[in-house]
Amino acid sequence: MADQKATNVTWHDHKVSREDRQKLMGHKSAVIWFTGLSACGKSTIANAVDYKLNQMGIHSYILDGDNIRMGLNKNLGFSADDRAENIRRIGEVSKLFTEAGVFVLTAFISPYRADRDACRALMKEGEFVEVLVDASIETCEKRDPKGLYKKARAGEIKNFTGISDPYEAPEKPELVLDSNTKGIDELANEVVAYLKAKSLIS
Repeated sequence: MADQKATNVTWHDHKVSREDRQKLMGHKSAVIWFTGLSACGKSTIANAVDYKLNQMGIHSYILDGDNIRMGLNKNLGFSADDRAENIRRIGEVSKLFTEAGVFVLTAFISPYRADRDACRALMKEGEFVEVLVDASIETCEKRDPKGLYKKARAGEIKNFTGISDPYEAPEKPELVLDSNTKGIDELANEVVAYLKAKSLIS
């Protein structure tokens, strides 16, 4: 994680606790961290889960890789250092959402295990749900909605996960979604079912 550069800063506690905020929301909060190769279905599944939670009256918000790189992280590229900083920032933002009593769904390749583990360490026990969206490189290349794999194979994109950069799959994710054979709605239902089983939602 990044070193503390700012000096003469003091942490200020809040009168309103995360428990107070969760009570006001009427439910618990957590980060649902979708990880997987490009075109495996992370963003699409996250959107489907977000919609289902919204329909259930549960407050949630999506942090999507491309969207965040157009704003908060627009100064970051795809080197290993920039990827690490990209995920570090998302981890901190996710922590703020959970403290505000909101479910946050993150859809990032987040290829390095250490970076994801560092984000997990920011959260309270049981409030980091790592979801591996499992799709083979062949499946992802067939989908390739943005044409990124084709460009990566042609050498037009450097540091592309799965082609010229590694992807370190989670060793013990809370949930594995079979994106090779199952549809989006079925996979989204699996996520909702997990949250219910863990009493994160009712």
